[in-house]
Amino acid sequence: MQGHFYKRGTTWTYLIDIGKNPTTGDRKQKSKGGFKTKKEAQLAAAALQKDLGDGTYFEERDIVFKSFAIEWLAGYSDSVKGSTVRVREHEIGCLNHYFKELNLNSITKRAYQNALTDMKKRGYAENTISGVHGTARMIFKKAVEFDMLKVDPTQYAKVPKTQQTVEDIENKDAIPKYLEKQELALFLKTAQEKGLAGDYEIFLTLAYSGIRAGEMCPLKNSDINTTDSTISITKTYYNPTNSIVNYRLQTPKTKSSIRTIEVDAIVIKALEKLIAQEKAVKMLHRKTYYDKGFIFTSSKYPGYPTYIKFIESRMLRILTLAGLNKELTPHSLRHTHTSLLAEAGASLEAIMERLGHSDDDVTKRVYLHVTQTVKKETSQKFSKLMESL
Repeated sequence: MQGHFYKRGTTWTYLIDIGKNPTTGDRKQKSKGGFKTKKEAQLAAAALQKDLGDGTYFEERDIVFKSFAIEWLAGYSDSVKGSTVRVREHEIGCLNHYFKELNLNSITKRAYQNALTDMKKRGYAENTISGVHGTARMIFKKAVEFDMLKVDPTQYAKVPKTQQTVEDIENKDAIPKYLEKQELALFLKTAQEKGLAGDYEIFLTLAYSGIRAGEMCPLKNSDINTTDSTISITKTYYNPTNSIVNYRLQTPKTKSSIRTIEVDAIVIKALEKLIAQEKAVKMLHRKTYYDKGFIFTSSKYPGYPTYIKFIESRMLRILTLAGLNKELTPHSLRHTHTSLLAEAGASLEAIMERLGHSDDDVTKRVYLHVTQTVKKETSQKFSKLMESL
């Protein structure tokens, strides 16, 4: 094989001709080192020579990982939500810990796999590492597309798996916390009698509709149809900094999340009450009022939508006053809604459609837990009936 192969320290390097400089006519050479054996260096050189013969060879560009990751993220951000960009930024930060100042073409498959393994040793959750790996796959794939790299170092990498414990297996199908029917009644009664302004309407809406807190915050007057008693879900609320005025409205995560649901007349009545109250607030603050038609608004910044952290703190206060489980969250009311619909005899498909799920394991677990209990009670009633004969 043509070329020069030599050892530098403990590794091997190849040096081969790759043609002539079209301007000066001088011979151009290519060298690459870091191979554990002479054979590995020869194979790499042969692959390069084949590319030269096929006309598919290109010079990899020297660009550091950090710079290209910024370039990639700028293009990626144009087609995704702000919340997704925030996640990718965090994952790039994890990758920068290992590759920040390294050239893309110097990051080997082994180095990349070692980075994933090290993240596992440092205590990162498997889901987090999977996310980081997914981001890296997109970055390096784009680098290959831009002819900056010949080989994608992430292509055959594996996310280190955690050995399941007995506790993991036992908790795999654990039922999420939610309020039983009597507990929900107590919770809402406490919100009505001891809650602060807007508490009862907020938690009544969440419990009776099953919508997410992030779907409730941006609800506007135009989303409520009082004639048909329906609520339209067309947007979600995004505010990672909990700054009331710096919120963002986003499209729902999936197509199934865009939906119109029927609600009880008691919910429509509560919403109409809030809308009427908001008109009075608007008149009082007519010069500074943020007039975008939001229903659940901030008392500090009139007209601006309320935020999720606020709802969480209000819920904790009411749970404490009612003597209920303080670990429950606004999302627990969504599970509560699922359990009550299941108890009422609604099908899993109908519940999924109402909640805006195309598929969700947690909802299924709650549904099966409730329906199995109902079936058991039905069987026991039959047995008692037969015993009385």
